[in-house]
Amino acid sequence: MTTTKTHTPEHAKPSLAAPPVSAETAHAPQLPVFDTRNLFGAASEIGIVHQGSLYRLKITRQGKLILNK
Repeated sequence: MTTTKTHTPEHAKPSLAAPPVSAETAHAPQLPVFDTRNLFGAASEIGIVHQGSLYRLKITRQGKLILNK
């Protein structure tokens, strides 16, 4: 059995930079934007404290975000 490795060109690899600003966010200069890769790092769940309550923000297996109290 022969295994063939494929090479992905640099331009096809995902970027770690934040996604481009959309037309909706371009009109809201006060809107802070956070990339989930910066918030989560290697974790799939983080805690957020809001007005003294702990919320859990999770990345699902499908790549969606879920916020639970």
